Amino acid sequence: MKERIQSVDIVRGLIMIIMTLDHTRDFLHLAGPPPLDVQRTTVILFFTRWITHFCAPTFVFLSGVSACLAAQRRTTGQMTTFLLKRGAWLILSDLVIISLIFSFDVHYHFPVLEVLWAIGFGMIILALLIRAPKKIIALVAILIIAGHNLLDNVDLPKNGTPGNLTTLLLNGVGALIPIGANRFIFAIYAAIPWTGALLLGYVFGHLYKKGYNAAKRQKILKLSGCALIVLFVTLRLINHYGDPVLWAVQRNWAHTLLSFLNVRKQTPSLLFMVMTLGPVLLLLSATEGISNRVTRFCTVYGNVPYFYFIAHLVLLRIINVAGVVLARIPFDFQKPAPVWAAPGFGIPLWGVYLCWITVIALMYYPCRQYGRYKQTHSGWWLSFI
Repeated sequence: MKERIQSVDIVRGLIMIIMTLDHTRDFLHLAGPPPLDVQRTTVILFFTRWITHFCAPTFVFLSGVSACLAAQRRTTGQMTTFLLKRGAWLILSDLVIISLIFSFDVHYHFPVLEVLWAIGFGMIILALLIRAPKKIIALVAILIIAGHNLLDNVDLPKNGTPGNLTTLLLNGVGALIPIGANRFIFAIYAAIPWTGALLLGYVFGHLYKKGYNAAKRQKILKLSGCALIVLFVTLRLINHYGDPVLWAVQRNWAHTLLSFLNVRKQTPSLLFMVMTLGPVLLLLSATEGISNRVTRFCTVYGNVPYFYFIAHLVLLRIINVAGVVLARIPFDFQKPAPVWAAPGFGIPLWGVYLCWITVIALMYYPCRQYGRYKQTHSGWWLSFI
């Protein structure tokens, strides 16, 4: 049976459960004000979206941790090849599988580049850096995370090939990049800022190498997590660097708090990264060596992240389509779009939470069975699904 790091699977599983809430809201919620628009949102809608901010950074960071653990079982050459193949597969998954689930467009007018693309790109960069000393990789990670906001006020190329590359690598925020007649890449995640989180995860992955002192590992994770949280609060209070959107006093204390916490995910700012990764490091420290019903439940999902990611999106689309049929809303596929939606369809927020719990429950046994299969089998393809 393959050995796994339980705390990593626990945290990843918890984050996947939270991620499902965001996707359930995306597919099923009534159209309304943007959840993070402090002027128009409600507190519960804001936090329904805000809590899911922890998902993408955790996925990317833990992908780096997993890459470090995988390197213990492979030579440097084998690891380079694995990262290149794995990275290419994740990018292809976004372009082919996720794009189809989102758009229902078999002609792929709007192939999407989302979180799998960001992880895949990061793995390819890690493959190029894998022979470098750990300190160099750590330095590159810190420079990317802490320094890329220096470009906020720089006039970067916006048109042509230079502009498209800038969008893909540095500031992709729902941009449409032309790739042919009536075809556009829908770029949501900018690759380089997210690569910083994956490289940082790879560095922290060395704490989980065989023989590493567990108490020392927990102490480092705890101190690092606290340091990032303090850094977030300090820089946010200074309100000058680390996020392009400054916070401001609002009509009441609750909305002022929302403004303080409302840091930019796309592209992920320095404050976004430290706000999310700080608590994640504390959670990794706190869950080590703990086993109870909650942690075992989370582990079921954390064991099979790629399988769950694809399967839960398919299930949500099925629920979405069933809801459209039951509401007797006509289907319209005449105008291709990056994300297909039936105008007029949607359920209230309480219904979103109910469907979220239902999806989690329906995914439990398939994930548990597939997780057991992965643990007891060694097919090459299991490393990719």
